[in-house]
Amino acid sequence: MNSSKIDEILRFYLLATQLKDVVRSGRITRNIQRKRVESVAEHIYGTCILAIAIHSEFSAELEHEIDLYKVIVMLVIHELEEIVIGDLTPYDTMSPEERLRQGREAVQMVLGNLTKKAEYLALTDEFNKQTTPEARFAKMCDKLEADLQVRKYEEEGAISIERDVNNARWHELIQQFIQQGESTIAGVRAEFDRPTFAASEVFTEILETIKKDWNDERNHL
Repeated sequence: MNSSKIDEILRFYLLATQLKDVVRSGRITRNIQRKRVESVAEHIYGTCILAIAIHSEFSAELEHEIDLYKVIVMLVIHELEEIVIGDLTPYDTMSPEERLRQGREAVQMVLGNLTKKAEYLALTDEFNKQTTPEARFAKMCDKLEADLQVRKYEEEGAISIERDVNNARWHELIQQFIQQGESTIAGVRAEFDRPTFAASEVFTEILETIKKDWNDERNHL
């Protein structure tokens, strides 16, 4: 038995699972009124569940054939950067270029000396560049999971458009979508993310379901 490989497995595990305790930053800045909000690890789990389910039900309808293994690895590995640089939001001051640089360095550090480090890092780069069907599919799962979670929080009463409309960081954006007819935070979030789904009829249809028919779907559970 190769003890150095076991040491590397345990090292990676201990670092990566720190994401169980890293709370999603956007939830803090939005002052969600809830006993606890989800961690980054829980978000990753949600994105993987969506990837599995969507690939199961709509693989034939997707614009391209998808390698689900690649997607799952992308969804897990690309978030490892948040162990080091934190869960940044669009309102943080770090430039996109600097975030990519620091994020890549962080993923490299967390991967350590895993035998498949180069393969995993390449998949992270693929996700960030958004040049393949798998990368785009993974990105849409990532966004969709966040949209679903916002809808869940809103139904619980943990967030509301009435409270959020007075938040200076989101005021202009929320007012813009309210003027377009949105009356919920979930609706605002969905419209904000809509461009990410524009090229996919499947994801666009799911987005519309989140906005319109969510309660009916939940009642069937």
